[in-house]
Parts: sequence; structure tokens; C-alpha cells
Amino acid sequence: MPHKIFPTLEYERAFWRDGFVGVAGLDEAGRGALAGPVVAAAVILPVMADDAWRQDELLRVLARANDSKQLAEKTRKELFEPLCTSARAFAIGAAAADEIDALNILRASQLAMTRALAQLTPPPDALLLDAMVLPEIELPQQGIIHGDARALSIAVASILAKETRDRLMRAFDAQYPHYGFAKHKGYGTRAHLAALKKFGPCALHRLSYAPVQHSVRPP
Repeated sequence: MPHKIFPTLEYERAFWRDGFVGVAGLDEAGRGALAGPVVAAAVILPVMADDAWRQDELLRVLARANDSKQLAEKTRKELFEPLCTSARAFAIGAAAADEIDALNILRASQLAMTRALAQLTPPPDALLLDAMVLPEIELPQQGIIHGDARALSIAVASILAKETRDRLMRAFDAQYPHYGFAKHKGYGTRAHLAALKKFGPCALHRLSYAPVQHSVRPP
């Protein structure tokens, strides 16, 4: 059985020891969806003494959960506001479906992260990211494989990004009721693919994604 990884402040502390107080963890949600934006969150946690995070109930929940994909939707909703309150700073950025089509999903994800960072107050001193870096950002940064399961600030960013995107997709459901966005959040479920086949894509769909392309009716 594989060893389970739990997020800690190990990576943040490495930067803190070098004098970088504002360490922003970044993550995104929605890369694999067929519709809707990709949403990124940037989170700066307060500097904590060794093992002080273990006394924080919210961070203990994250340590048990690994990342946002391991949490039930109800739990993410319940954690969202308290995590925003406990963070030293947080911000959200997004890239829309047409930007994803124009740039590709990796570059659009990086764009969403850059937009989140531009709104972060105070601005960060260093970055922690999930398996990528932002080459256009001139700050010390580290991309961590499975970062949302290893670094607490990335785990928090994962939850904020996921819950923000879910809220957007629930709102879009009222505008485009045929597709069931409130249920599947734009991912390629059987019901979503059936709606695509029946109604064709809407303005939220990513036309560069193969399942969406296949649903486009010839003129």
C-alpha cells in the first residue's frame, strides 16, 4: 500500500528561515473541465513556530485531507470562509474559456495564477506551486510534485480555487440550464456529454478540447 503524504509547513519554513516571510502557495482548479474558466488562488499563511500548526484545527483538517480533491464538497464549503479569515492574505485569479483556447490550458493556468498574485496584498516574497513554476514572475519559487498534498499553503489555495470555481459554475447553471453545470461543474460526465451532443457548445465551452470539438455541428 503506498505511503500517504500529508501537507505540512516544511516548504514554507525553508523560505521563512531564509528571510522570505510572505510565502504564497498557489494552485488552480478546472484544468480538466470541458467548460468554464480555470481558477487559481494564491494564499499567504502567517509565519508559525515549529509544530504550532498542529494546534490549529483548520490546518489539522487539511493535513488529514491531503488536498481539495480529497474533501467532500460540503467540507470545502464549510472550510472556505474560515480559511480566508485565517490566511495572512489571499487572492483569486481566473482565465476564461476563450483564453484557454487561445493559449492552451497550461499557459492559461499560469495566467490565472499571475492574476491572483497581482491582487495579493501584501505582495509575496516567494512562491510555492503544484508541479510548475511561473517563469515570468521574478521571485524565488519552487514547484513541488504533488504540492497540494505536501505544502499547507498550496493545500489551502487548492480549496479556495476549487470552491470559488464551483460557485461560479453553480451561478452559470442559471444562465445555461441545459448543461447541468451546477452538478458536474463543467467536467466531462456522461450527462454533460449527452447535453453537448444534444445542444452543442455554449459560450463557456472550451472549443479546443476534443469532446467539445466533436459536438460542434457542421454549418
